[in-house]
This record gives sequence, C-alpha cells and structure tokens, in this order.
Amino acid sequence: MWSALVAGGATLAFTAVSAVPAGAAEGGVSFSNVKVNGGKPIVIGVKEEVVVRATFRMTTKLRHDPGVAVFPYRGSLESGDQLWNTIETSDCKVVNRAKGICDYEERLYIDPRHYDFGNEDAGAWKTAGRVWLAGDKHDIDDVKVPLQVKRATRLTVNASPEPLRKGRTLTVTGKVTRANWDTHKYQGYAGRTVSLQFKTAGATSYTTVRRVKSSSTGSLRATVKATRSGTWRWVYYGNTTSGARASAGDYVIVR
Repeated sequence: MWSALVAGGATLAFTAVSAVPAGAAEGGVSFSNVKVNGGKPIVIGVKEEVVVRATFRMTTKLRHDPGVAVFPYRGSLESGDQLWNTIETSDCKVVNRAKGICDYEERLYIDPRHYDFGNEDAGAWKTAGRVWLAGDKHDIDDVKVPLQVKRATRLTVNASPEPLRKGRTLTVTGKVTRANWDTHKYQGYAGRTVSLQFKTAGATSYTTVRRVKSSSTGSLRATVKATRSGTWRWVYYGNTTSGARASAGDYVIVR
C-alpha cells in the first residue's frame, strides 16, 4: 500500500501496511501529549476513506525535515507494519523555541479499498512517532498510545404490525452485518448478542428489553407484548475487532 505524508507543504512517500525502516532510534527526540481519534476506536467501513485526527508534541533540538507524524503500527518498531495512506501534518506551533518544543495537528487517512488492506488489519495497534533528521536519518519511537482498529457494523430494524392494539404481540426483526474488508461488502454477522431497546413516547432514553443472538445470516427476531407507543431499535455493543452500532428507531403507535 503506497502512502504519502504531507507536512508543511512537502510530500513524502512510504509504503503501508509495510515494514518500518530499520535504523530507527537515532535519539535526541521525544514525543508527548499524543492523542489519536479522541481515544476512540478507529472504525472503518468498506468504501469510505476514514480521516483520523491526532495531536501531539515533539521536542528536539536536532535539525529535521517537515515530515513529522504519529501513526498506527504493530509488531516491532524496526520491522512491524504501519497503517495509513496519507498523513497531513501542520507546521510547528512553537511552544518553546529554545528547547525545541512544538505542537502539531494531524489528519491521517485510511482507505479500506486499497489492495493491501484486509480483515487481518482489525484489532490492536500501537502508536509510533517519527521525524526525519538531517543526513537522511530518522528517529522513531513508541509513544505508548494503544489503538483499536475495527470493522464497521450495521443494523436494521422493523417492528410490525403497526399500529396495533394494546396487549397484542409485536414482532421486531432486523439484521446485523459487518464490513468485510476483503470483499468490500457488508455480510451477515452470525452469533452476535444484540440488545432490543425501547423508548416510550416522550422519553429521552432507551431501555433494554431483551437480548437476542443473531442467526447464521445475521438476522434478528424478537416478540414482545405491546403496552404503549414508542420507538424500538437494536443495539450491538461491538468487540475487539468490530465497532458498536445502533439501528435507526422504528416508532410504533399502540392504541
């Protein structure tokens, strides 16, 4: 996967997911205050490029190029994999010129349609910081920020019949699907525990009514007694490789 790093108007090409170059730790550089995606998992669908925002501080008195960045990696710093297509990093916002302290803002782009991106990329990642130094050297450090990269999920809902009389049986169906990064399609997600929730007309929050396990095709089905008008939805809370998701709501009038 070819990647480009854009910083201060300069563009630098790398490969990712790819091996991190050897000879990394030159010393004399430190990264701190690293925040990636607001601390939330990076959830990726099948077609849309995802933009991940990050902020960080770099301290160094060494001469360096504009190409400063933080990015996901796994394995070792010297021979692991990187996960990004393009990184846009702001110019240095000087905090302390004498000490060489700069703050940066960054946008990291990940495209699930790239041929080198697949289901195996879901899961735990770490974060590295890198700067290119004078003399064609660079410094790369583990900045101790864990990341979760997850396959997006989707949920549908349908409650019927509607409207219906109080005390009658309401059937709520739906389907949970998950992004397949190998086929670039959403497929049924089997064996998932999904919560059926209800919000009474006029209320501001949902209450879990029951939990249902999805079928081999990801289908969901539950029957309940209709007691009052309100909105029904399904909620999946995700796991280590799959994002959380709530369906839209289906409002049912009970007479």
